[in-house]
Amino acid sequence: MFAEILAQVSGEAAQGEDLPAILQRIVDCLAARLPVAIASIILLDGDGGHFVQEVWAGRIDLALPGTLPWPVTVGAAGRCARSGRAQLIADVRRDPDYVPGHRDVRSEYLVPIRHRDRLHGVLNLESTQAGFFTAGVRRMFDAVAAQIAGTIHLARVVLELEQANRKLRQLSMSDGLTGIANRRCFDAHLDEAWCRHARERCWLALLLVDADCFKRLNDACGHLYGDECLREVARVCEQVFAGTEALVARYGGEEFAIVLPGADAGEARRFGDRLCRQVRSRGLAHPASPVAPWLTVSVGVAAVRPHGAGLPSSLIAVADRALYAAKARGRDRVVARTAQRSRRHAALDA
Repeated sequence: MFAEILAQVSGEAAQGEDLPAILQRIVDCLAARLPVAIASIILLDGDGGHFVQEVWAGRIDLALPGTLPWPVTVGAAGRCARSGRAQLIADVRRDPDYVPGHRDVRSEYLVPIRHRDRLHGVLNLESTQAGFFTAGVRRMFDAVAAQIAGTIHLARVVLELEQANRKLRQLSMSDGLTGIANRRCFDAHLDEAWCRHARERCWLALLLVDADCFKRLNDACGHLYGDECLREVARVCEQVFAGTEALVARYGGEEFAIVLPGADAGEARRFGDRLCRQVRSRGLAHPASPVAPWLTVSVGVAAVRPHGAGLPSSLIAVADRALYAAKARGRDRVVARTAQRSRRHAALDA
């Protein structure tokens, strides 16, 4: 039975669940397989100064010594954590640090859960029998605590790897200069949005935003100033579309793209007009611009009701032509077009 318990404890970390779920199954196993009244695992914070989490199971209720977190200066569990040594309480009524968890408890055994140099917490076992924790029983629980420590360590390593992978995925989808989504993220998001809107048969809009005469800005003021202007345009885009489900992405160079779900050409154009006004209001100096003494943007808008026979690239093409038209008409403006289905799925309503 003891071998089976150790095998189950060691196997819990491979279940792919979060740490609380793993620990709960461990104490459930201990309480079900062994004659203990209460089995609990109390975890420490990273500094080892406070207990921050407890999971428990047993045949009687357990009263906690206070609201988590609580310091390691409290209770016999705190004494175990401070000393780093197992604590046997043969008679809980005579121990000055014992905090009553239940009136029927007569003895308690607490084991530090340690993996190498890190103390993860304390395994707490309570019995209604005064002489239950014999030397043999304590050795068994020492081995269980060591196995739990390895399980916690492995579970935390897995969690850290998952967090690192999520961060890497986020970085791979973010633009290094502006911090918003990059082209790779935009492409994936537009594909997903196209399929979803095709199923739901609702409008999907795309706005392509170009910083006007940006090469002249770099030539006149330097690339560092140009980079700051791009970061400010990205911030303006995020502010204008805050509260919507839009994705704001850097499309390339001085171009930005906004995928706006559920919007037709008219609604998307209103967002584009607001974006133009907000960029102008920033007053970012552009001494080489023939449009204005400050930085402006041109916006091409396209909207469509996607369908299964179409491709997201068709929406990009319509938005790109609208952007070209906005530039040809003097820049610092919005041109919106609607891509409509026809027999050939390519009709355009300018």
